[in-house]
Amino acid sequence: MRTVFISLVTFIAILLVSTGALAQFDFGGASSADKLSVESYLSVDYVHPGAEFYAAVKMDIDEKWHVNAHIPTYDYLIGTELILKGKDGLEILGVGYPESVRYKFAFAEDELDVYEGVSYIYLHLRASRDLEPDDYTLEGTLRVQACDDDVCLAPGNKDVTIHVPVVGYDQPANQINSDIFTDEALSAVRSGLSEEMADDAGEFAALFDEGNILIAFGLIFLIGLALNLTPCVYPMLTVTVSVFGAQTDTNTLRVFFKALIYVLGIATMYSVLGVMAALSGGLFGAVLQSTWVLVGIGVLFFLLSLSLFGLYEIQMPYWLTSKLGGQQKAGILGIYISGLVVGIFAAPCIGPPIIALLAFVGARGDVLFGFLAFFILSLGLGLPYLILGTFSGLLSKLPKSGSWMDWVKKVLGIILIGVGFFYISLAFNPKMIYYLIPLTLVIGGIYLGFVERSTTRGAYFPWVKRIVGAAAIVGGIMFYIAGQKPSLEWEEYSQSRVEESLANNQPVVLYFSADWCIPCLELDRMTFTNERVIGEMQKFRLLKVDLTNFDSPESAEVRQRYNIAGVPTIVFIDEAGNEYSQIRVVGFINATEMLSRVDRMRTRVAVGEVGYNE
Repeated sequence: MRTVFISLVTFIAILLVSTGALAQFDFGGASSADKLSVESYLSVDYVHPGAEFYAAVKMDIDEKWHVNAHIPTYDYLIGTELILKGKDGLEILGVGYPESVRYKFAFAEDELDVYEGVSYIYLHLRASRDLEPDDYTLEGTLRVQACDDDVCLAPGNKDVTIHVPVVGYDQPANQINSDIFTDEALSAVRSGLSEEMADDAGEFAALFDEGNILIAFGLIFLIGLALNLTPCVYPMLTVTVSVFGAQTDTNTLRVFFKALIYVLGIATMYSVLGVMAALSGGLFGAVLQSTWVLVGIGVLFFLLSLSLFGLYEIQMPYWLTSKLGGQQKAGILGIYISGLVVGIFAAPCIGPPIIALLAFVGARGDVLFGFLAFFILSLGLGLPYLILGTFSGLLSKLPKSGSWMDWVKKVLGIILIGVGFFYISLAFNPKMIYYLIPLTLVIGGIYLGFVERSTTRGAYFPWVKRIVGAAAIVGGIMFYIAGQKPSLEWEEYSQSRVEESLANNQPVVLYFSADWCIPCLELDRMTFTNERVIGEMQKFRLLKVDLTNFDSPESAEVRQRYNIAGVPTIVFIDEAGNEYSQIRVVGFINATEMLSRVDRMRTRVAVGEVGYNE
């Protein structure tokens, strides 16, 4: 009981000091901004157009005072935040905050994460290639909350100015301030990701630095295995069965070898995509932004489905098989190519662990290491398909595998037709998904359950057909109904709308999405149709940022502005214009988790950090 009482008193005390309620008694309205000074530095004396460079904002905190870390110990404490205004021609590629220290305040039972003395915030910057030589200025504010052993002051903002002299190529640019811009200090910003992601990447780095290579690669393998729990890889299941289901080879070892070749194809493609994403800062799924790529994938699924209906057998052209030395080699090559294509389907499946690995690979800058890391990740992703491919190839060994097996292949064919329509819809109009998929299920259910003529001597097979057909029809109807459910209504993003909302003291939610993003569609139909989610999120200005054309200048600008590493990403911004980074969403989450994030935002409001206009 005594421990509970002390904890309660400590919690109340922190609430009071974090809101500045005690400040008026000892400091007469003093601001946290008065307890530190700031200076800015560049890593070069001059900047050339198109060049990347670094800036540092030095925080010199008064003796006996501390400011909360960027990610504070508790959600209700106000973290240190550097907020810079955008400047045409100067892009902010990344921000790295200093490593915090643990400090025991007299008013708190637990140690808190703080900055003290002299600390630096680092910025990774790039000048546009068409930037004219001149003296430019980046302006912004540094938000801090300062505490000593007796009291925490009200949060305050310190003005920050960074001067950037841009010169022509005929004038040399030299490295300066090497004592500030060390390699170790810049490692957190080289990847262009947020501190939270850089911290995750640091966990990978720590494992490698400590020599735990096997443990580190084992963890990466398990992350790849966990990717199979995401719905966006489900199309790979049906493709795998369609590729191996027609195998007539009865030698288990040879079938296993073919499945291994297939998985190596998946691993090769995913590894290449991963390294490209890590080195370029692009999204895995950006390869799917092309209409023709999506159409090609859709047509591929249709062709695979036709083979399952018995219209043709999948084999390589004779001219190629003869040059390769026979059907066996060509079969292996075809299986490997199939794996390469299937590896693309997993491209949009991202989440915090993938982004952390991207950060680590990007910061390390080693292409060979990056390929190896993503290769191991994709081996974890491919392990279930190694097993599935092996046993799919053995289907022909099952007893009495005649007519009923032809019917099973047609079931898989209907599924592949549905997946083909899915990608065709992504190419032209994603809303078509909620009409074409139900139509495929209903027609397929009628055909499979009541029209298709496959029979066996067993008495149960006709009933199995009818049950599966009826289930497909019901599933199609339910899918259609789910597609018509009301969903959150998002306004089209513009920075002026963000500024308008902030001027009216209204918090903002930014939803970064893309037409080719499968987890985004899951959010739209599963999370944003929940009645409670719709009701709770009406407190925000809801703005949707379309990153379908990922490489466009407009998309690049907004990604850099909000430090977006993948889609879907959901960013919560309070009415002061500050992101609550601890509840940022990356990847798919369900309605319960979304409501939890909103509740955490409300808790933040309750302790006076932000406020809503009801």
